[in-house]
Amino acid sequence: QMQLVESGGGLVQAGGSLRLSCAASGRTFSAYPMGWFRQAPGKEREFVATINWTGSSTDYADSVKGRFTISRDVAKNTVYLQMNSLESEDTAVYYCAANPRPRGGSYVVSSWGQGTQVTVSS
Repeated sequence: QMQLVESGGGLVQAGGSLRLSCAASGRTFSAYPMGWFRQAPGKEREFVATINWTGSSTDYADSVKGRFTISRDVAKNTVYLQMNSLESEDTAVYYCAANPRPRGGSYVVSSWGQGTQVTVSS
């Protein structure tokens, strides 16, 4: 089981930027794809972005394409989510996920972080 700890959330004005970090421990971080998901109040958790184990391939939800960038630093066992041009609709709790796999229109993951709150004021 991989332990994941997110950081970097906070309050930002619309149009601003934040960088989320997810520190991993417990298993071989470099062997797994990693991902970010988010859950807004009253909504289901949704996919945001994934990155493969080498960092050579990424995928994004349409709603964040061109604004968010996922990356990973294997030496630091950390995955990042750079969020630019933030909108009020991006307000949510953001969760880091280890080994996300698409399954039946959703995702199955091996581990979740505890989440970090991102609030975008308009």
